[in-house]
Amino acid sequence: MKNNSFCVCPLASGSKGNSLFVSCSNSSILIDAGLSGVEIERRLGILNIDPESLTAIIITHEHSDHIKGAGILSRRYKLPLYITPKTYGACQSIGKIDDLRFFECGTAFNIDQIQVNPFSISHDSEDPAGLTLEYKTQKIGIATDLGIVTNLVKEHLKDSNLLYLESNHDPEMLINGPYPWHLKQRIKGRMGHLSNTDAKILISELRNDRLKHVILAHLSEENNCPQKAAREVSEGLNSSNTILHVAKPHEPGKVIRL
Repeated sequence: MKNNSFCVCPLASGSKGNSLFVSCSNSSILIDAGLSGVEIERRLGILNIDPESLTAIIITHEHSDHIKGAGILSRRYKLPLYITPKTYGACQSIGKIDDLRFFECGTAFNIDQIQVNPFSISHDSEDPAGLTLEYKTQKIGIATDLGIVTNLVKEHLKDSNLLYLESNHDPEMLINGPYPWHLKQRIKGRMGHLSNTDAKILISELRNDRLKHVILAHLSEENNCPQKAAREVSEGLNSSNTILHVAKPHEPGKVIRL
């Protein structure tokens, strides 16, 4: 799926596994690989994407729902794995990586013709990263697994053509739901996850004529529902021409071409 513009498709999004496929020109990248290698291959197959066409994997942080299949896919397809040194040090289960490429938040790097700009976000992991990917005149902003939206986050995500943004929980559903209190506190804390309300506020600040697509990601299956998330976040778009999507946990989403 090589194109002269970005193609984006969530393979999985949620607490059980996360992986985002991004391609353009001569590059096909997985942002995180939090399903088994076999399952990621299966979901790529649903989209008629040959895993042999992958060119790199980027890991945002070390939680298992983001790294589960990264090691096996890197070894099986001889893919370079981009990761921060601290995150790699926390990845006990990833195994031997033959082509390990370290990056640091705040320092841009290139994967073929794509410029990747990693930035620090607040989450309970060693060195979590948000990302922007730029190719020609297009920009994708990626920010999931963050507890608060800092000015740094806003600065990096502004002027994106597509945003892949966390909308993890509905605050009322979380408080009234089945989770133990300490887990509820973690999720809604500064090192946890963004709520639908947080996502709505951020979108309202970032919306402009360049923003064509917003994909809501990392929805909790226990503390949120797609309809509720889409309804609230759409208020932040204020009837703009931006198309709102919701990434799914159990199947790939729609392939979006910019």
